[in-house]
Amino acid sequence: MSAPLRLGTRRSALAMTQSQMVADAVSAASGRDVELVPIVSEGDVNRASLSQLGGRGVFANGLREALAADRCDFLVHSLKDLPTLQPDGLVIAATPAREDARDVVVTRDGAPLGALPPGSRVGTGSPRRIAQALRHNPRLDIHDIRGNVDSRLARVRDGELDAVILAAAGISRLGGDLGGLHAEELGLAEWPTAPGQGSLAVETRTDIDPEILAALAQLDDEHTRVAVTAERTVLSALDAGCSAPVGTHAAIADGDLRLRAIVYALDGSHRIGIDRTVRLDTGYAREPGSGNDADAADDGGSITRAARVGREAARRLLERGAADLVPRESTT
Repeated sequence: MSAPLRLGTRRSALAMTQSQMVADAVSAASGRDVELVPIVSEGDVNRASLSQLGGRGVFANGLREALAADRCDFLVHSLKDLPTLQPDGLVIAATPAREDARDVVVTRDGAPLGALPPGSRVGTGSPRRIAQALRHNPRLDIHDIRGNVDSRLARVRDGELDAVILAAAGISRLGGDLGGLHAEELGLAEWPTAPGQGSLAVETRTDIDPEILAALAQLDDEHTRVAVTAERTVLSALDAGCSAPVGTHAAIADGDLRLRAIVYALDGSHRIGIDRTVRLDTGYAREPGSGNDADAADDGGSITRAARVGREAARRLLERGAADLVPRESTT
């Protein structure tokens, strides 16, 4: 009988829940048992704010070290926390179908973010969410917070905060119970989220048993991989860290890959945005009012085209002054 496969995961309730979902799917695909191997990451013990931690892979490095040392066979990451530079010897074997990519504002009474009164205390540790919240309502009192979903919700329920901003996917994967609180779902057109938000990444070693790699690959969702490739390419081409004030969202509709990317000033006072569309079956890319974009034509596959449209979006954002708004990172 084959030994169980070992899945490395962070220890938080959300990470364990996500990982168990993947473990069950891999077990069904491989016919082998899968056991979770909890691993402590730097981000779990370092209580500095996300803006200080930057894009150094603090939620991924410890897991990747365990994988490289053969303490586990594969990993499950929240893709939005994963640096865009892929380490030698490791490969993203699958990106399962994406959950809801939106952010939600959670309050006690259901008041929308834009209607919260001056001085309302809103908790988030994300520079992007801070910038977006202040742009929607400059009168807010933003509190830089860390912690798991339950602890953040408790701070609203107990009256310490008036609202928190969270990922819809995390709430959904934990069962969706807000304990009597109310959620305002934020539309992706005006509130694009972190590149890869709502998506998971299944990572393994390049030298793993081909049968294991094939089992992991069965979890891959092509539409998700194409969309997150475009989003993460924007972040990489901007040379911005995972916590930079950059919101992106890409989706496939009627054979088109549609990408929206916005870079924000940290105080929300200014933003630079762009929309790009690429026709996946022909490589024909266009932007409203721009006519044909010959430089976006691509003879490669959908992933190659997604990366190209991401690079093109980043180039145009930089031409419009995005470099003045984005803290640069050399280790994304």
